[in-house]
Amino acid sequence: MSADAPRRTTASRATDRPGDASPFALGLLLRQAHWRAATVMSEALRPFGIELRHFAVLIVLVDRGPTVQRDLAAATGSDKAGIMRVVDDLERKGLAVRKNVPGDRRVRAVEITPQGVELFDAAHVAAEPLAERLVADLGSDGSEQLRDLLTRFAYPADGEA
Repeated sequence: MSADAPRRTTASRATDRPGDASPFALGLLLRQAHWRAATVMSEALRPFGIELRHFAVLIVLVDRGPTVQRDLAAATGSDKAGIMRVVDDLERKGLAVRKNVPGDRRVRAVEITPQGVELFDAAHVAAEPLAERLVADLGSDGSEQLRDLLTRFAYPADGEA
């Protein structure tokens, strides 16, 4: 080993294998878990003619009611152009509508339609058995614990990133 080469002080690796001590391993595991869940849920949504990005907006609209596009972008992790395309798609499908916001002519709120609520409910019914199979190996306690831990991780109590 030459004097110029940095010395490794740990055996850390950045893989997605269990036990990897790398600070990047958690992110890789979360990404793999996301892709697995997204693949399963995408299959559940396919018969309804929408994608996860569309359903993410519907979730926000059901949860919050009419929401301005800027807030939809923030809530779904999208950018301004991306959220506009998703809302355009939802409008074309009759699942959401844009409405003027009183007092501000430049801002428009997006609202879910009755057809959107119907699709939202039907998609949940269709996805339930797939979601159960996705976490079946964890058992009921493990599934609840995973949801709790991920919620606490994604939304820390003190608001820090």
